[in-house]
Amino acid sequence: MVMWVFGYGSLIWKAGFPFDESVVCFIKGYRRVFHQGSTDHRGTPEYPGRTVTIEPAEGEVCWGVAYKISKKEDQEIALTYLEVREKQYDKKAYLDVFSELTATTPAISGVMVYIASPDKNVNKNYLGPASVEEIARQVIRAEGPSGPNRDYLFQLEKALLQIGCQDKHVMDLANEVRRILSEQE
Repeated sequence: MVMWVFGYGSLIWKAGFPFDESVVCFIKGYRRVFHQGSTDHRGTPEYPGRTVTIEPAEGEVCWGVAYKISKKEDQEIALTYLEVREKQYDKKAYLDVFSELTATTPAISGVMVYIASPDKNVNKNYLGPASVEEIARQVIRAEGPSGPNRDYLFQLEKALLQIGCQDKHVMDLANEVRRILSEQE
C-alpha cells in the first residue's frame, strides 16, 4: 500500500526520507501559521523558536508538497524519522490534497499530515497567535540544534515562492524580521 505525506513547513525543502515522487499541492480549509513553539530544532526551552502548524480556516488553502512512498521499508524509515522530527506535533490527520484550484475532486486522498494542536494540555509547546512584530522578535532571538529560527523562516519563504505560492503570513513575517534586523545594524 502506498503512503503519502504532506509537508507545509520544512518538509517542503528537506524531506529527509526516501520517496518515489513529490507533488506540489494544497489542502483546503486550512492556513499555515507560526503558532508552534520549537524547543528541539529552532529554539530551546528557554527561548523557543516558532515553526508553522496549520489551523482550520474556512475558504483558505495551504500549499505544500506531498511525498509518495511506495516501498514498505521506505515507509518504515520515513515514519521512524518523522516521529522524531515531528515529535512536538501532537496530532496526525489524513486529508485530501488538490493540485488545481478549480478541482472539486482531490488529486490524492488520505494524505498524512502532522499538526500541532492548540490544546495546551496535550501540546505543551503551542505558543498561539501573536502580532507579526512579536513573532518576528521571537524568531530573531531563537536558535536551536537545527540552526537559527530566522533561517527556517527564510527557507520556508523561498521554498514557497519556488513552488509558486505567495503565503501572506510567511511573507509579512519574513519582511518584519528583515526590517528589525536592518534597524539593528
